Amino acid sequence: MRRTLIGFTAIALVAAACSSGGGNTGPVETVNPSGSHAPVTLTVWEYWTERELSNLNDVVKLFNQQYPWINVDIVPGKQFNDYVRGINSGQTIDVAIDAGPDNVAKYCSTGAFEDLTPFISASGLDMAKTFPPAASKYTSYNGVQCTLPLLTDAYGLYYNKDMFAAAHIDGPPKTLSEFEADIKKLTKFNSDGTIDVAGWMPLSSFYENYNFYNGLPWGATWYTSDGKSAFGSDPKWAEMLQWEKGLIDYFHGYDNLQKFYADVGGPNSEWSSAQAFETGRVAMAIDGEWRESFIQNDKAKINYGTAPWPVADDQSQLYGSGQVGGTIVGIPRTAEHPNEAWAFVQFLTTNTKAVDTFAELLRNVPTTYESLKNPVLVNDPLFATFLDIFQNPNSSFPPLTTSGTLASDALGTFVSKWQAGQVSDLQQGLQELASQIDQQSQLGA
Repeated sequence: MRRTLIGFTAIALVAAACSSGGGNTGPVETVNPSGSHAPVTLTVWEYWTERELSNLNDVVKLFNQQYPWINVDIVPGKQFNDYVRGINSGQTIDVAIDAGPDNVAKYCSTGAFEDLTPFISASGLDMAKTFPPAASKYTSYNGVQCTLPLLTDAYGLYYNKDMFAAAHIDGPPKTLSEFEADIKKLTKFNSDGTIDVAGWMPLSSFYENYNFYNGLPWGATWYTSDGKSAFGSDPKWAEMLQWEKGLIDYFHGYDNLQKFYADVGGPNSEWSSAQAFETGRVAMAIDGEWRESFIQNDKAKINYGTAPWPVADDQSQLYGSGQVGGTIVGIPRTAEHPNEAWAFVQFLTTNTKAVDTFAELLRNVPTTYESLKNPVLVNDPLFATFLDIFQNPNSSFPPLTTSGTLASDALGTFVSKWQAGQVSDLQQGLQELASQIDQQSQLGA
């Protein structure tokens, strides 16, 4: 599972789609699986395709064992803009499964997705006892619980144990100073100064690195108490970028890193057996829990370990945490069968057998307390790292806003320009970045 980032341009579409009201006006009723029922077909839009779609269908079969009269019609490959257009045009969408939390604030604040609170109450679901706090936080907005979590991603550090042993490094780094020292011990340059093996690839555009540059390892804040962007006012952002610049200089500059990136196969290599960590061209990598399954499927001959990612030296209390956030499920306001839709949503997200099965098939982190005890996952030490990261109280997803990915997209663009040497004054650039986000947020409100 990998988050799909959708741009700022669709914000007005959601507002327009949902500003006229609508939604479920009928009574909320708990569907009794033991009763007599007329056949019902649920239209379920979701983003998975191919293998992941097949895995979802396996879970649907479990649902049909309990609710045999409910036919589930899966419509795959949908993204945020598809949901917007579908809701706007009044298409029947009983259940929507989206790739990540980025647009939860839009879904909840505009009424695009139903507030699930009446359903939760009617079914007696205890949210606090079912889901860890992080999952409840990224599936709701301003007190409106319009989605529930269905598996998640947690980001940590993968490290090559054989390379660590050869460099006389005892274990994974916990602080950024240790991380930087290990990077330099593990890196190998060719005689012409190009990179043969990178201890770690610092470019934010490299594979999943953008998740590392979300400020969490530095304890950086995204917004001030009055809701303004904190990129220009919180010194942690400048600290992060200065640290990054030091590493780029160590690797003989941005162009040299780009050459190395091209040499290992570029962005497309991330999802192939040519992936740089799997082939030994990178000694450490920031990645999600799913990388373990890729390593196995690619039959990569690599002796590796997993650990939480390192944190700033003055933020030791954050060690063990990481970015988390994954699939969300909701009931759009155009649902024709909201009560049956809730039965499906509740089954997908809270039925232990369903969650366990899906987590094992996809090798994603399960999102209920009960499934986090799954022995198949817990007894895998490489995967258990990510179970712990998800449950760490300091793990989080970037703050949800009705601007969606505006701030993260703008930050990513700025970081790329900074790395390429296109920002002459860092502090001024960060202040301009914050102003840009604030202005665009107001335009999209």
